[in-house]
Amino acid sequence: MVETKITAEPGTAQIIIEREFDAPRDLVFRAYTEPELLVQWLGPRDLAMKIEEFDVRDGGKWRYISTDADGNEYGFHGVFHGTPTPDATVQTFEFEGVPGHVALERLTLEEQDGRTLVRTLSSFQSVEDRDGMVASGMERGVRDSDERLAELLKRLQND
Repeated sequence: MVETKITAEPGTAQIIIEREFDAPRDLVFRAYTEPELLVQWLGPRDLAMKIEEFDVRDGGKWRYISTDADGNEYGFHGVFHGTPTPDATVQTFEFEGVPGHVALERLTLEEQDGRTLVRTLSSFQSVEDRDGMVASGMERGVRDSDERLAELLKRLQND
């Protein structure tokens, strides 16, 4: 699976995102948990990302801001639940432009033959919240992020 697969079944309050990367699981986990790597791939290509807080531990908070070419800022924040591991990372996710619409996300990394399947299950409080996220243009951000992550992982393995 080289292409990102996004599944949002009608009538459910969930989104499932899957993508396989040509990299070992530990390296993919580092890209998700080390701030200096995260800023290199997360978000659409045309936005710059700045991390304000990123405490990868049970109860640890995270917050980052994406900025467009006109200087408009888009903030996101959440909290880690349980200690993040390659087997599972659970966190909340909230776009500050639409406060109060919090999703619970579970990220898993499955390695097979040196490749890693990344699966994110996002559970929203309602179908309307989920549909709002889909309508917000999240697909472009997810696909751009995954392409940028693939490029980063390739660079890291070639260094």
